Amino acid sequence: MKNKRKHFGDRKDGRRVRGCAPMDFLAPYIMVERNDASNLFCDSFDTRAVDTYINEKRKEGLKHFGLTHVLLASYVRAVSQRPAINRFISGQKIFARNRIEVNMIVKKNMAINEPETLIKVIFEPTDTAYDVYEKFNAAYKESFAVEENSFDNTAKILNRIPGLIKKNMMWFLKTLDYFGWLPTGLTDVSPFHGSLFITSMGSLGIPPVFHHLYRFGNVPIFMAFGARKSVNELGEDGKIIKKKYLQYTVVTDERICDGFYYASAFKILKRLLKNPRQLDVPPEKVYEDID
Repeated sequence: MKNKRKHFGDRKDGRRVRGCAPMDFLAPYIMVERNDASNLFCDSFDTRAVDTYINEKRKEGLKHFGLTHVLLASYVRAVSQRPAINRFISGQKIFARNRIEVNMIVKKNMAINEPETLIKVIFEPTDTAYDVYEKFNAAYKESFAVEENSFDNTAKILNRIPGLIKKNMMWFLKTLDYFGWLPTGLTDVSPFHGSLFITSMGSLGIPPVFHHLYRFGNVPIFMAFGARKSVNELGEDGKIIKKKYLQYTVVTDERICDGFYYASAFKILKRLLKNPRQLDVPPEKVYEDID
């Protein structure tokens, strides 16, 4: 994303949006917390085109290329066309985020006692599916290349602090974050700061949950997706067709943009999932958020 000149009131992680309608500026004072402004959205899509696309990419040598890569690439492309979904609310103000940051909690092995860790991946709006694959896999490998990554080390340090002190310290950190004064070293490893938090329920074999938005930090969208589900449908010729659908849920902070804008962004995402080959090339044009 282009780096615009900073103005008074901007943050390290975002540029103050000043061109919204009056009600948009009032909403964060009426709905103070993200969970006050949460909208829940559920949809599904026929995975035949995506499954074919995944198989093609694996034959090209993209080992373990999968649904997560396609969904992330589609989201990044949607941001490039509808940049307001990459806004966030902090200190009751609206900001356009400087970059696309995606957070995901992962396990190295699917076992009950296997510890979780966070990966945070930075994307550009011009990224293709190949770019998303490379960046996501690099972050994943880096996270498990060491016994404990930066997120794990930070969590361990915080957990050494006695409970009462830790409670007051969290209040202090929230206050710093309210004014945009939280150290970059913390926001860079924080799962609570970013454009999107995504989680896969498919590997667990269960439907996607509607995950709450965190009161701390500024993540405005939480997406979850489940396992493929086989459905028998009646075709136009009267014959039974077996299709596979993937259900996904999205929880959004309605204060960053209006419902019409959100809907247009999700329509772009769904069109890409119907024709994922569009993700092989950069977008013809990248749109900038308003000032």
